[in-house]
Amino acid sequence: MSSGPAKERILIVDDSTTTLEVLQRNLSGAGYTVFTAIDASQAIRILEDTELELVITDLKMPKVSGMDLIRHIRENFKDTEVMMITGYPSIEGAVNAIKTGAEEFLAKPFTDEELFAAVERALQKLRLRRSGDTRLAREVPLHKGFFGQSQAMRDVSVAIKKAASTSATVLITGESGTGKELAARAIHYGGKRSSSPFVPVNCGGIPETLLENELFGHVKGAFTGADEARAGFFHAADGGTIFLDEVSDMSLAMQVKLLRVLQEKEVCMVGSNRSRKVDVRILAATNRDLHGLVTKGLFREDLFYRLNVITICLPPLRERGDDILLLAGHFLKRFAAESDKSPPRFSDKALQVLRNYNWPGNVRELENTVQRLVVMTEGDTIEVPDLPDQMRFSALRESGLTRPLAEVEAEYIGNVLASVDGNKTLAAQILGINRKTLRDKLRKTDKQPS
Repeated sequence: MSSGPAKERILIVDDSTTTLEVLQRNLSGAGYTVFTAIDASQAIRILEDTELELVITDLKMPKVSGMDLIRHIRENFKDTEVMMITGYPSIEGAVNAIKTGAEEFLAKPFTDEELFAAVERALQKLRLRRSGDTRLAREVPLHKGFFGQSQAMRDVSVAIKKAASTSATVLITGESGTGKELAARAIHYGGKRSSSPFVPVNCGGIPETLLENELFGHVKGAFTGADEARAGFFHAADGGTIFLDEVSDMSLAMQVKLLRVLQEKEVCMVGSNRSRKVDVRILAATNRDLHGLVTKGLFREDLFYRLNVITICLPPLRERGDDILLLAGHFLKRFAAESDKSPPRFSDKALQVLRNYNWPGNVRELENTVQRLVVMTEGDTIEVPDLPDQMRFSALRESGLTRPLAEVEAEYIGNVLASVDGNKTLAAQILGINRKTLRDKLRKTDKQPS
């Protein structure tokens, strides 16, 4: 086992000194900072003096039981996770522990691998909650509008800074919704042209018949209705930066005209025979594979190489890890402030769904989702049922199709028992089996002798 992440602090509570020594040795060796307590009273004193991420407690202890300790922690230390260990395993015990507030339930004897896995699962739930908690989220933008701590975004930040320090043409790639225009603005406003115009142009949103006129402008009388001359976007960006979004949507004819601008640094207005010099830095973006389009003859190779001097590729949101939760917290605070209301909190399960969702629309989809949740959620907590249908169904598919049948069955039986407060007769009726079959399944799950 490699060293634990960031020296997270763990308290072990057990009336067995042997168990304490073994667990302390194993978890300290894994890189965690470990405290020990021989009973609940000593554990509470440590909790009051030390900020802890996780408490691992035995179930049966003299005077104050592990279950009572869990209740105390849940009522007084809400930013601490709890894991229960016991030498008396049962489905009912696990259900009660989880209902009381334990994140994990581990039956003795257990292997080191089982211990480390359970500890990591409990701590990961805490990390998820902290990342999505708007009170704890630290909004330190990489650049204006960019938030994230993932390595992928740190790499993007470095690339943006390097691009901003030059006057080279930059090609920004990435899926729709990843923030290509934000990257272009960061390059512009981080460079020497920051006090000059930044002109964004959505090439895919302008009809082909109008794009040349919009980019280069026209002279008076160039066409019917051209009663006066009008400058184009390149003229408006003179001295500054023009951002050509979805440049791959340009026709081959327009690509030739753009290539001339890149080569000659001049534009020719529609209806004119004279060119005019312009001092414009060109930033371009696309969500398509330009090299593939070149191979198919749909994009000019010479233009591709002119645009592709510096390339910055923005990662999809699904590859940014806990940035998803940081962004969700950022948007939650922003839209709550705009609505003049206190920001709600995401439940642990809702955070898990957000973290595991594929986000085909990337950051734009996340932003729109959070805005809708802030507007529509009545209470102070956003639960899984509040999330859009496609997210909930996606979570169900992922959790149901990648797990062993025995694991899914055991979890379902446990959930049914919990819903009827451990009543085996009623649980058996709901499950459609008799009590003997239910007992057999519980014995098999708990690995108890029949």
